[in-house]
Amino acid sequence: MNNKFAIKSLGSQNFENPINLARAGAWTSDHELMAVKTNLAKLTEVIKSGESPEAFEIAGPRERIFFEPKDVRAGILTCGGLCPGLNTVIRSLVMQLWHRYGCRFIEGIRGGYQGLSAQRANDFFGLSPDAVEDIHMKGGTILGTSRGTPPTSEIVDTIVKKNLNMIFAIGGDGTLRGASAISAEIERRNLKISVIGIPKTIDNDIPWVRRSFGFETAVSTAVDAVSAAHVEAESVLNGVGLVKLMGRDSGYIAANATLASGDVNFCLVPEVDFNLIGDNGLIELLKKRLDARQHAVIVIAEGAGQKFIQQKPGYIEERDASGNIKLGDIGVFLRDEIRREFKRQGVPITVKYIDPSYIIRASAANSADQLFCARLAQNAVHAGMSGKTGLMIGYWHGRMTHVPFTSISERQRINPGGELWFNVLETTGQPVAIL
Repeated sequence: MNNKFAIKSLGSQNFENPINLARAGAWTSDHELMAVKTNLAKLTEVIKSGESPEAFEIAGPRERIFFEPKDVRAGILTCGGLCPGLNTVIRSLVMQLWHRYGCRFIEGIRGGYQGLSAQRANDFFGLSPDAVEDIHMKGGTILGTSRGTPPTSEIVDTIVKKNLNMIFAIGGDGTLRGASAISAEIERRNLKISVIGIPKTIDNDIPWVRRSFGFETAVSTAVDAVSAAHVEAESVLNGVGLVKLMGRDSGYIAANATLASGDVNFCLVPEVDFNLIGDNGLIELLKKRLDARQHAVIVIAEGAGQKFIQQKPGYIEERDASGNIKLGDIGVFLRDEIRREFKRQGVPITVKYIDPSYIIRASAANSADQLFCARLAQNAVHAGMSGKTGLMIGYWHGRMTHVPFTSISERQRINPGGELWFNVLETTGQPVAIL
């Protein structure tokens, strides 16, 4: 197996798995792999060269495990922004640990990585099936969340002090980078503590994860906002419905909501540059659309068009606790620019602006995400119990996989030359370049 995707283990698997699997061959072997690239011609080319194709370990229950279940002391934390499905993942982790493996010591860590600081080392609470019985029906996270992280050595000190030997970190790329650093420090100290990440990003931008939990719920809720914008726009002469959706660096929610609604005329994402002014700029294209149909709908991802914000006099770059650049409000900016330009041209226009971001973030997961969250959590527990560490649970070509933290680098983004963006262009009718 290519070292890029090799998975670390804490040691020999000396205990029988207590799960009773009635189906023959139901155990997953470490030798079961999923090729990263499945194009047959390219796979054949690699094999003919004498090399092994890059591949992920398949996630699932192992016949033998590293930890004795009664000795497991697990900690669960959530970090970063809210996302539909957080409570479902927490609940599924608890249910899997408790009922399938018989683990009885499960700690909820309040406030993300900040809950592992020396000052908050006692801010934990016990989790059991009764404590999480109905939390999957609610948005948010019962554990609370935060951005930023205390020093890694301090976090590991707290983990050791609390006698935890299994950590489940639920969060996005910043959380996974933190989990990677924690795992490395644990390895440096030669401790037998498993660190497993469950990727959480409403933007669907974590590499090696075709779909992240909460994304389907986000798109579904976003479509409702787009539909409302369309109704508002077509109800008046020269009506424009403008919807800002989440997507700091990746416009997957905007693109998929555009495809799902069928009512969008212009979809603007961070991966594809656009201009406001000019013969093929957004304002001129919008004017032509209104001349022809008297209404229009625009969807813009929050990270799109940030160059306009940064060009404003007095702009100062600021960063949040996770080190991310704070985005300017491109939705408000675009709304005001459209109004100003059309007023300057003497064209009457009505712009209705909708920002459903916090409604989407705080939503409970829909049924599809509930199922997906449960699968992620169950496979995370299987990985931890078998002694694997330094990995997140991925989703690749329809299978759950093990992805080492060390292989997570740049965020997943829309390919402007790929099928998804081509489908957006076909659906909206917008030109390839708005420049």
